[in-house]
Amino acid sequence: MAQQGAQLDGAKFCCSICLDLLKDPVTILCGHSYCMSCIKGFWDEEDEKKICSCPQCRQTFTPRPVLVKNTMLADIVEELKKTGLQALVGPSKKLQENICSRHDEVMKMFCRTDQQSICYLCSVDEHKGHDTVSAAAERTERQRELEVSRQQIQQRIQDREKDVKLLQQEVEAVSRSADKAVEDSEKIFTELILLIQKRSSDVKQQIRSQQETEVSRVKELQEKLEQEITELKRKDAELKQLSHTEDHNQFLHNYPSLSQLSEPTDSFSINIRPLRYFEDVTAAVSELRDQLQDILREKWTNISLTVAEVDVLLSEPEPKTRAEFLKYSREITLDPNTVNTRLLLSDGNRKATFMSQKQSYSSHPDRFTGWCQVLSRESLTGRCYWEVEWRGGAIRVAVAYKNISRAGGSNECIFGLNDKSWALRCDTNSYIFWFNNITSPVSGPQSSRVGVYLDHSAGILSFYSVSETMTLLHRVQTTFTQPLYFAVGDPTKSFAPDNTAASIL
Repeated sequence: MAQQGAQLDGAKFCCSICLDLLKDPVTILCGHSYCMSCIKGFWDEEDEKKICSCPQCRQTFTPRPVLVKNTMLADIVEELKKTGLQALVGPSKKLQENICSRHDEVMKMFCRTDQQSICYLCSVDEHKGHDTVSAAAERTERQRELEVSRQQIQQRIQDREKDVKLLQQEVEAVSRSADKAVEDSEKIFTELILLIQKRSSDVKQQIRSQQETEVSRVKELQEKLEQEITELKRKDAELKQLSHTEDHNQFLHNYPSLSQLSEPTDSFSINIRPLRYFEDVTAAVSELRDQLQDILREKWTNISLTVAEVDVLLSEPEPKTRAEFLKYSREITLDPNTVNTRLLLSDGNRKATFMSQKQSYSSHPDRFTGWCQVLSRESLTGRCYWEVEWRGGAIRVAVAYKNISRAGGSNECIFGLNDKSWALRCDTNSYIFWFNNITSPVSGPQSSRVGVYLDHSAGILSFYSVSETMTLLHRVQTTFTQPLYFAVGDPTKSFAPDNTAASIL
């Protein structure tokens, strides 16, 4: 134990430059001690850089300090030498690691060429001609680099901590804004509900009031008629009795007074018609409901787009794999109000088949009349992905604004031939992209399945050939000013039936 304690104490009296017991020890201003020759040699090398620093703590000194032997420390070291401490310190593991295994010398040098510690003999032997410096000088250089790295790291830590604080503030701001929006929206919808309930109550009251008026009027007339019937029956009884009078003179005397009839009720004004009565009110309310639904559907699209545009952070990177794309998959159905009469919708309005005969659809202002085309019922905002599988002849897989023209056969109605739609024409052996009546050739593997990715806020629209892998066919970078709708159609006006069909997957 005494030897172990001596060894530990002895390590404290070693020079950190030569790693040996201090010789002529000097203590510099920062408090660290070195061999006088070692620190002089270290500072001699630094003189070229006009810098004097401590090899351990890197404190700098100006001007160069005057070195004075630390007599107390020198006496202690001499005392340790007399006790044989030198023999104990030499074999220590720490010192042994710094002894050159080839020359059995302390490795005081550093070879920058080979990036390793060497002794002086190595520098004139196998490392001759290499870029070599003292280990202390290399430490000084690396220490400076370390400090620069630490400063950079600390700066990045400060920047990131600032970013974290800003993001936390954004989270709180977003939460406050969302809570306020929810509260205000609930209040507004409650007002709408109350308004509808008020109108419902008003209609009910008007119906009941009109019912009461009409029933009262009918009952009044009904009472008059019943009174007239009673009077007529009484008159008929009197006339019957008169007809049985045997006395001719009495009969002739009473006849003038009894034969006079009172004026009849205007029965000709009672015209019972097969009226619908209040059924027309139901029809009017139903029409109001349909109009409100259309307004709500259209305005809901704007609300959804506004909500989707709330994006605190930068847009997420575009997906790379099909699995990543499918995370944004959307349930899309085709709108029967827009479908051309030559298209048959099936599979829950997720499949459109081109037909030779016109289909029976009710008239609607949103319907495409001149081209075999159809839009989706749902608007597309935010990030979304869907796939279309097609067979038969050529089709156009597209997206379009809702205000695209519908009536007639002009280019303003055709997907891709105007500035309100973007279309990929898919044929059995080629692809062509259309926008604003300008075509762009597209190369890629042929597939019966096309994937469409939309990042509305980022203005990205991408078409992919989907098979075992996904291959980008065409990518659009623009600014979308309105919600988009999925669209599919036949690119030719005169359609020859060949069972061409498109299904949304």
